Amino acid sequence: MTTQMQMSELKLVPNGHPNAQNVAVLHKPFEISIARAEIPEPGEGEVRVKIKWVGVCGSDVEVYRGARRPEFLSTPTRLGHEVAGRIDKLGPNVQGLRAGDKVTCRYVWGAFAEYLVCKPFNLHVLREDFPLDEASLIEILPGVIHAAELAQIDQTKNVLVMGQGVSGLVITQVFRLYSPGSLVVTDLKDRNLQLATKYGATHTYKIPSRDTPTMDIIGSDFADGFHVVVPCLLEGDGMLDAIDCSALCGRIVMYGCLGICNRPIDFYAVHRKRLEIYSTEPRRDVDMYRFFQQGVQMVSDGLVNTGEMITHKVPLSNIAQAFALRNDETNDAIHVLVDCEA
Repeated sequence: MTTQMQMSELKLVPNGHPNAQNVAVLHKPFEISIARAEIPEPGEGEVRVKIKWVGVCGSDVEVYRGARRPEFLSTPTRLGHEVAGRIDKLGPNVQGLRAGDKVTCRYVWGAFAEYLVCKPFNLHVLREDFPLDEASLIEILPGVIHAAELAQIDQTKNVLVMGQGVSGLVITQVFRLYSPGSLVVTDLKDRNLQLATKYGATHTYKIPSRDTPTMDIIGSDFADGFHVVVPCLLEGDGMLDAIDCSALCGRIVMYGCLGICNRPIDFYAVHRKRLEIYSTEPRRDVDMYRFFQQGVQMVSDGLVNTGEMITHKVPLSNIAQAFALRNDETNDAIHVLVDCEA
């Protein structure tokens, strides 16, 4: 069975409990605050991680906004999965890892906390001199690299990445390594587009509003659409725009648009254009492991910059401020990090 993302098990306790940590709890949309939970003990084949940094991901923002259906996640709940920290304690029969190892974690939900317990599969050891604040974003790279593989990018392909938020900027950096004919990106913010140009985009277009059809802005330059379209947006409605941007026999790789789609999708348009649509999470654990290793290496070797897009650092005690920053599309926030030790 393919490993699924796991919610980190934590038991909430009252203030004054002798073995407790701070954790963030989303009580309902737009209402998140700090609670107390037991510090967990690692079991057989598990490790405990003392968390330093957790990034506020777009998926966290969707849940924060109430834009995910209850079958995905219901409230009250805990968020956070872009983790960097150090191994704090080993459970029985864990080999190859040591307390004190600097690690990045993947596929553990509910990480806005001081400690979490996970399996060795969920983490990767980093070299000691690697900056921890640049490590949490490595979590998204397995999905990004898999997206690039699925897209089958080469010099003959015109590629469109819709959205240059945190994930979109990482996708642009990875996709450039596959040498597309054109690497076209869109976003609402000038600063993000400037970074995208630095990271390898060949064409950048500012979209006036999230409701503006993309082809209204770029259609005169790319009238036939794109061989590869990667919607890196939050809400599911962006899939309609992605279909409209696709060329005949194109493929859509759904890195984003995983939230609720409130408008009907014209599947005849999918059929008429002969489109292929892919999801990006690796289907085999061995591929997840391989892409995780490759992602760590790309960042370690300087091929992917995860530090330059960090715009804000907020202590865990101010978790509501971190989400307000990330949710506000009018400010300059790109990557917001939560400091779980502050």
